[in-house]
Parts: sequence; structure tokens; C-alpha cells
Amino acid sequence: MKQKLNIINFVIKRKYEVLLAALILHLYISMFFINLDFYTRIIWPINMLLLGLASIGIFNEKGKRSKILKNILLLLVIILPVSFPIFRSHYYFMPILSIIYCLFFSYIFYEILKYLIKPSYINSDIISAASCGAFLLVEIMTFLLQAFYYLNHHSIKNIDTSSAAHTFIDLVYLSSITITTIGFGDITPNTPHLKLIVSLFGVFGQFYTVILIGILISKFVTQQSQK
Repeated sequence: MKQKLNIINFVIKRKYEVLLAALILHLYISMFFINLDFYTRIIWPINMLLLGLASIGIFNEKGKRSKILKNILLLLVIILPVSFPIFRSHYYFMPILSIIYCLFFSYIFYEILKYLIKPSYINSDIISAASCGAFLLVEIMTFLLQAFYYLNHHSIKNIDTSSAAHTFIDLVYLSSITITTIGFGDITPNTPHLKLIVSLFGVFGQFYTVILIGILISKFVTQQSQK
């Protein structure tokens, strides 16, 4: 019991670092697995459980409604990967899963933004939270693209369709190079609506970076003047 409380206290105290590690693992851990079927069946559910635990600290001091909404989304986010082998063939399963993940990560992103704006100081938590925001943008874009893709397989060109894991990896790749404005052009949106959505995320990624730099500089200047 005492060990369990220590783990919870650690997650709450180092919430942004824990969340950052969980986000990076979720997005990029598949690079270490040759057998992607094992990744889909075992690692993916474990990743989502870790992400759920990592998000506990973000909502620790929130109101009752926020905690209820978080718990509902968290429950769905953890259950969906486990139920993937059963319902994967259903046409609407992957779009619904993707939309729920979008809502979950968008909610966390919203809480991160609120935290970044409030304090007038800069410390390790601010830096970690800012990094979380960047990876959360990749998560949100990935699952939004995934929802569109499973509704229309022709909406994105050159996607690997050999498995759900390969498709996810390609979408993480597309999201990462779009938000960082690298844009190799090997995987591209193929419908007018999706082209606009992808371009919007590219602009929003740059906007987040510019605003974040302004916030961090402002906090640093304020902190120095107070000293």
C-alpha cells in the first residue's frame, strides 16, 4: 500500500516529466519491435495504460466535472486497445477509437496550455510541459488523420496498409514531419478537406512554437526582474 502511494505521489510530483516520457514511448517505441503484431496486441495496451497513469497528475487538482470527464475518456482509451482484436474488422471501430483518442489528447493539451500561461516563472516543469504540448499536437494530428483514413482509404497516399501498426507508424511520421515543417512529401493527403487539415496543423505547429518562445522569454524576463 505504501509503495503504491509512493508511486502515485511520484507521478503527481513529476507529472510533466512522466507524461512526456509516456507520450514519447507511445509515439515512437514501435521502432524497437520487429514483430509489430506483438506491439499491437501487447505493447499498445500497455502504452495506453501508462499514458492514463501519467495523466493522473495533470488532473489532480481539477474540479469534479473535469475529473469525471477525464475518467470517462481514460476508461475508453484503455479499453479500446484491449478490444482491438475483437472489433478491428468493424468498419466504424477505428474511426471511433481515433476520435476518442483525439478528445483525450486534446483535453490534456488544453490543460497543458492553461498551465503554461499562468505562472510568471520558468522552471523544469514549464520546460517539460512545453515539450508535452509539442508531442500532444503530434498525437492529436495522428489520430485525427487516422479517423479520416479509416473512413476513406483513398484520403492519404502511400500509406502502408499491411497492418494497423504500420498504418499508425506512417501517420505518426506524417504528423511529425508536418508539425515540424520538414515535409518530405512521400506520404501526402489526397482529398481537399484533408489537405486543408494537414496544412492547418502545419501552421498551428509553427504558431505553438512562436507563442511558446514568447511565453518562455516573458517568464524568464519577469523572473529575472523579480530577482
